[in-house]
Amino acid sequence: MITGKQLEQNQVRYVADALRMVPGFAVSRQGTKGGMTNIRVRGAEANHLLVMVDGVEVSSAEGGAFDFGAIQADDIDRIEILRGPQSAFWGAGAAAGVVNIITKGGKRDGFKISGTTEAGSQNSWLGGVLLQGGAENYDMALAASYRRTKGFNISDIGDEKDGDTNLTLNGKVNIDLSDSAKLDATLRYMKNRTDLDADPVWNPDPADSLNNYGQTSNLLGSVGLTWTGLEDALTQKLRFTGNSIHYKNVTPIFPVYETKGRRYTGSYQASYVFDTPSFADAHHTITGGIDWKRETFSTTKDYERDSYGFVGQYNGEFWDQFYLNLALRHDLNDEFKDATTYSVSTAWAIPDTDMRLHSSVGTGVRNPDFIEQFGVFYFGPEGFVGNPELKPEHNLGWDIGVEKSLFDGRLLLDATYFNNRFRDKISRNGNKLINIPGITRTHGVELSATLNLTDGLTAGATYTYTSAKMADNKDLVRVPRHSGSVNLAYTFYEDRARLFGEAVFNGNMKDNNVGTFPVSVVTLDKYTVVNIGGSYKFTDKLEGYARIENLFDKKYQEVYGYNTPGRGAFAGLKASF
Repeated sequence: MITGKQLEQNQVRYVADALRMVPGFAVSRQGTKGGMTNIRVRGAEANHLLVMVDGVEVSSAEGGAFDFGAIQADDIDRIEILRGPQSAFWGAGAAAGVVNIITKGGKRDGFKISGTTEAGSQNSWLGGVLLQGGAENYDMALAASYRRTKGFNISDIGDEKDGDTNLTLNGKVNIDLSDSAKLDATLRYMKNRTDLDADPVWNPDPADSLNNYGQTSNLLGSVGLTWTGLEDALTQKLRFTGNSIHYKNVTPIFPVYETKGRRYTGSYQASYVFDTPSFADAHHTITGGIDWKRETFSTTKDYERDSYGFVGQYNGEFWDQFYLNLALRHDLNDEFKDATTYSVSTAWAIPDTDMRLHSSVGTGVRNPDFIEQFGVFYFGPEGFVGNPELKPEHNLGWDIGVEKSLFDGRLLLDATYFNNRFRDKISRNGNKLINIPGITRTHGVELSATLNLTDGLTAGATYTYTSAKMADNKDLVRVPRHSGSVNLAYTFYEDRARLFGEAVFNGNMKDNNVGTFPVSVVTLDKYTVVNIGGSYKFTDKLEGYARIENLFDKKYQEVYGYNTPGRGAFAGLKASF
């Protein structure tokens, strides 16, 4: 889990940059901050990762993968991370993992206002404000954040700067209707406008890159009711969510390309908790639920589909040392074959050893998205015709690892081996998509270490080895075989001052060159990017901070054909009242 405090201390501006430090995660951003950003977990595709914000699925119904370039980190309380197939509980889309983002909530019995302002390189500016408050029986939070940058030239065409603007508005409320019933609601709006460059293969005139941009508007919300009974042993939850995404691609010499996607869900879940002191001194939780989902998509035509899911889960804790989680799910689809998925995870905290063993096995499924089914038209070789006969992708994944604490808890080590087997993987065949035969395999090792050297000095390191091969033994694209990170932080002067440094390493990896037909494969060079920064609390309510990104001005590419930002310096103030 990544906490909001960690995001603030390390001056993280986008969620994707925080996930670069997580073992098993590979981040690919197209050009400037805010540009299209995809994340792959353990060698899987970006659309195998389910992304949730305050209980709302935000992954695109039209294209499957969530664009992390649109989500800032300013108002986030924590980021929960699950690796491996999670469809048994979370449903279709969680074929390789889940990123669950929780935004900051309110505070009861009083109000607090906090704000942030920042300026820096590439004519960048950030402004954010957060209001938190409430009374005895309710709490609420309202947040607004705006970031803009004039950016840099993301390609080698012309010399114009390609910038980005991002507006995020967020609201949350929790109301106690009674001692046993609570109502909650969320509403979030994100609008992101990113400058693009024309494809030099099809349009070599640099002037035509001007006023070429992509714009995404995303409105999502939820309302939920939770009530308890049987002396809090029984908890029932009813929730409705909605998500609307409107994307527009504007190119001066071509017609505007627009898509609209919507997703509505309704779910009911009941959990019963009980103890068996005479049997294994155990604590048990049994959960059952049902959910409904409707997805719609519009371009030149309108499409829609429905699905229903039935899920059961068991969580058990035995002798305060052994933990068992079981989940089973069955999905009914009106467009695809019905699917049954499962997961089993265990952990054993071995007594008197400061060691914990953990393992999991499960299955995941991802349904073809609307664009894969019905096609998309671009002016270039990346367009393709749809295939309504596509089958869902399936994954069988497992992992096993050990966690060890040393030196009275000052050093925490973790090593995990993972293995995934994808079948019916969707891939391009010429200008059409098909389910390729055979098994796509990914496997590797994730290592992490966290060290508290003194009361004020902390350090951490991660390393991931990933082998990701398709059935024909070709490497999957944008998956580095070797990747890792290191970080160091020192807090001093009665916790008022803090310095930090971090380095992210990404090894050689393959990528597609869509400027050729058929699409060719290129190798992107390895790179290491170093960031440093610091902060100082002038008072309990006012703090100044500064950082330098890409300290050594490293030139590299995360996506073929897209430049990345050079060295940048930023400084700002945070205040609360």
